[in-house]
Amino acid sequence: MMAQVSFDGRNLKELWKPQENSYGEDNGQIAIIGGSDLFTGAPLLSLVAASRLVDMVFLATPDEDKTVAAKMKLFSKLKSVIWVPREEIEKYIEKSDAVLIGPGLMRYQREGGSEVEIENTKIYDKAGTETKMLTHYLLSKFPRKQWVIDGGSLQVMDPKWIPKGAILTPNKWEFEKLLGEGRAHEWRSAGEVAQEAREYRCVIAYKVPQAIVSNGEVTYEISGGNAGLTKGGTGDVLAGVIAGLAAKNPPLLAAAAGIWLVKKTADLLYEKVGYAFNADDLAEKVFETYRRFVVS
Repeated sequence: MMAQVSFDGRNLKELWKPQENSYGEDNGQIAIIGGSDLFTGAPLLSLVAASRLVDMVFLATPDEDKTVAAKMKLFSKLKSVIWVPREEIEKYIEKSDAVLIGPGLMRYQREGGSEVEIENTKIYDKAGTETKMLTHYLLSKFPRKQWVIDGGSLQVMDPKWIPKGAILTPNKWEFEKLLGEGRAHEWRSAGEVAQEAREYRCVIAYKVPQAIVSNGEVTYEISGGNAGLTKGGTGDVLAGVIAGLAAKNPPLLAAAAGIWLVKKTADLLYEKVGYAFNADDLAEKVFETYRRFVVS
């Protein structure tokens, strides 16, 4: 029987906290696989968010993004990131506690593209096919890793590829494309989200105004947030927060805590500037919220 409960700041006290005598990589390492020549900023927003939570981030972007990543590392003075070529990502996945795939990966080569369905198989253009093949290959090769699946990967993958315990972060449209029945105009209920999470043995973080996070057994509904979270890149920040938390926390707690922290940060930003904040502001401020509700 599904337990449906609310999630608030008190739940954050359950989160992993580094010990004073920590050393080495005791507090987690993650890999982020994303980016494209169109969406260069998406994995960097995830990176900024995740780097505040773990000891090391391995960032795998296409070769043409290396300069962008290098500049980001220089200007933000981030030291907890290593840029790795895509062809070397497997050895870094092996040593990571959690892996985020999808932010900035492309579904189409150009805006307005569409897939073609042939004999119940969706055929994408070159960019979408590359995303699909990369996602399938890595999920199937490392099924026991703690995956966070976001963005472009969610949009092209088959639900049969979902590893047990993976965290999925779909918005309404992505949920319908991956798991639904073409009902993108409707909000899914908590019971429906829980049913899909139970069927695929995963955690679903359903990104709607009254967010729903479920592993099929326990389901959280998380209120808060505002229209500023519709801005481009805020989902990439959320994915990075969840991935960082997933390195050292159970997946359901990581997903729910990530959504709560991002929503609360958006509310605090609204108090200062109204809707005039962006994803960069969110990435920078979310850990003031973390410090306020988790550390203190």
